[in-house]
Amino acid sequence: MIIQVTAADISLFHVAARYLGDATQWWRISQLNGISDPDLSRLTSPISVALPSQSATLTAGLPELVA
Repeated sequence: MIIQVTAADISLFHVAARYLGDATQWWRISQLNGISDPDLSRLTSPISVALPSQSATLTAGLPELVA
């Protein structure tokens, strides 16, 4: 799924919480889209962001803990 995010979305943490149900999964959105800074408040115009599929097997928010 592709969504539009703006500065009003505040951060990838907020986007992950809303669309993936887990704010700690923000890094998956970051990696998928090549976004190095999770802070969206500096955006001057909307950007398209691809969302990864929800995963029932991911229980840790840190990529190095995901098997």
